[in-house]
Amino acid sequence: MVGFPPLRSFKDMSHAEKVRHAAAAAAQRARDLRVRTLATVVHGAGQGGLSPEEAAQATVEGVLLGLYTYQRKKENAGGSGPETLLLVEFDAAKEAAIAAGARRAETLARFVNRVRDWVNEPGSDMTPRRLAEEVRGLAAEVGVRVQVLDEHQITALGMGALTAVARGSEEPPRFIILEYAPEGRLERPVVLVGKGITFDSGGLNLKSEEGMLTMKGDMAGAAAVLGATLAAAALGLPVPVVALAPACENMPSGKSYKPGDILRALNGKTIEIVNTDAEGRLILADALSYAARYAPRAVIDVATLTGAAIIALGQDVAAALFSDHEELAAALLRAAEATGERLWRMPLWEDYLERIKSDVADVKNSGGRYGGLGTSAMFLKQFAPEGVPWAHLDIAPMDMAEKARGYIPKGGTGFGVRLLVRYLEDPRP
Repeated sequence: MVGFPPLRSFKDMSHAEKVRHAAAAAAQRARDLRVRTLATVVHGAGQGGLSPEEAAQATVEGVLLGLYTYQRKKENAGGSGPETLLLVEFDAAKEAAIAAGARRAETLARFVNRVRDWVNEPGSDMTPRRLAEEVRGLAAEVGVRVQVLDEHQITALGMGALTAVARGSEEPPRFIILEYAPEGRLERPVVLVGKGITFDSGGLNLKSEEGMLTMKGDMAGAAAVLGATLAAAALGLPVPVVALAPACENMPSGKSYKPGDILRALNGKTIEIVNTDAEGRLILADALSYAARYAPRAVIDVATLTGAAIIALGQDVAAALFSDHEELAAALLRAAEATGERLWRMPLWEDYLERIKSDVADVKNSGGRYGGLGTSAMFLKQFAPEGVPWAHLDIAPMDMAEKARGYIPKGGTGFGVRLLVRYLEDPRP
């Protein structure tokens, strides 16, 4: 008996999302039966109203994403499922479109599943240096320029916030820069910025045992923007893209930054530290400031930023979207609807700014318990390039799934890769 995901009503899904879940269920059942070759029609191209290319893409995405399991640390890893997937179509006129959709799905699934691996890796293994090494290898494969700044270069640039957060760890930070320039042109790129805390203990404001358990996934934002940029290059999208990923650990030690410290970010603004566990916004402050040097057409940051996002929207339900630009917000919401990676737009009221005003610095890094989702977004806005459309995605509810559901596995989900790629196909503004 084939089942469908329990946490989201099947009737509320788009046709493409239903296809993904149905294809995943069939592929998982085929794996259980040790089937070596799986043949299927492209679902949704009839009454579903999808084009042959869209139907093929959704079908193949469902199969490849649904068969994912984290295998890196298993000595006797189980079978990964069917070795061959055949798409059956009797109308030769649709063959080219179906092949194109299948190829696109295969590329997207490759990078989504790589991002899932990164998020699932233990924090002691997926360090900033290891993440940079893996990204460097993939960038060479798809023809993306990569630059990795070390701790000395980060400090010399004036990234005082990233430097401070990294100071408590024996593991040095890295600032990973990917530049995808189609036909050699990097004018007015879309800049994607991702939070890369490869392990978050909370620093001196130490997390609880339960709160620390999943903090290997606190780099899911960085993983998503890196994966999306690599996928955009592999697909040959015409829009230039830059990914910026500040990566470090947040650890307690005699060298750790402290509550009461005042840090100076790359754009010159000062930050009073009231909670060392509000560290993700600090490293993003430096990265958002760095984004300004590209004169970007739009800036989108992605981060597992707050527990408040999970409280507001629920685990495994949707990510929070903040933006001060209507057209950019609308474009991201369209991309979310198309990919099934749901966003819910939240208000960005000026009231939140009052809560992060500091008596001794330009801003403080936390506005307290109440309104924490809005104050965190308002904090980031202070560092986004002025006059540039900007959006913030808090993916804390979506980075790691508590239970497997359809094509989403338990653990790292790869959330954001397909959404960002879909946006990059036709970026607005």
